Amino acid sequence: MADSVGKWASGDFYGPVLSQTDLYLLNTELELHPIMAGSHGGFHLVFNLITGQTGGFNPDARDRDLQFTAKEEPAVLPRVSQLIIITEISPWCTIVKNEKGVTMNDVCSAVWKDYTENVVTDLEFAALPPRLQEQVKRMAAHNAHNQAAAGGGWQGYYQSPAPPNRYKRVDWLRERTFFEGLRKSDGYSISRLGFKAPNIFIMDLVA
Repeated sequence: MADSVGKWASGDFYGPVLSQTDLYLLNTELELHPIMAGSHGGFHLVFNLITGQTGGFNPDARDRDLQFTAKEEPAVLPRVSQLIIITEISPWCTIVKNEKGVTMNDVCSAVWKDYTENVVTDLEFAALPPRLQEQVKRMAAHNAHNQAAAGGGWQGYYQSPAPPNRYKRVDWLRERTFFEGLRKSDGYSISRLGFKAPNIFIMDLVA
């Protein structure tokens, strides 16, 4: 249902993949795939940063789940070998790489791995106000319990795991663990990274 036609169709028949240097030299504006931008009329991406699962629905027919069949289509045009993704609710920067051109699946996979395989450092955690520290602790315990229930059979539902003493980046997001879309904001890029570039995008997340 989400397959695109025309310029967004997956394949190797596009022009050359632009490197980071190419982007700076050419100052090329990149067009986000409508699914990545959250503006596709027939498919809204549902991407869970905790589980990595992707799917979607048609906004006009929300009662039926759709497969994310367009995942191998390019995330942006012209195609690029690297995207830089930041978000306003976390301090980290996710680098998405694919020498053949970054796809939407590359974006989802890189973000999921970045937020579930990396832990929050002691310094990062200490920088949070106490109220947010408590929220991260509760979310970490909640996520750990759900994972135990999902992977541990019936015992997982009755045996609460010990509260984790290290927190994953996804715990930092608290309840906002669903991808909403990517967008451009040169002003925010400069405030966060000290520079702007055509391949830097802001990731919005929702509960």
